[in-house]
Amino acid sequence: MIVILGACLGALVGALIARRRKGKLADILQYAFVYALVFALAGLFATLIIDRTMR
Repeated sequence: MIVILGACLGALVGALIARRRKGKLADILQYAFVYALVFALAGLFATLIIDRTMR
């Protein structure tokens, strides 16, 4: 669940950053994808850490 939330939040943040920098559609999509990937990866590690510490 954290991974999906992180991916959605990352895509939104990436798109907003690219739009603020006056990027074209390709720039916005690239920023959204990369930020979604990074946030999802961070969410994955957070999920693993939470799972390991709860046992």
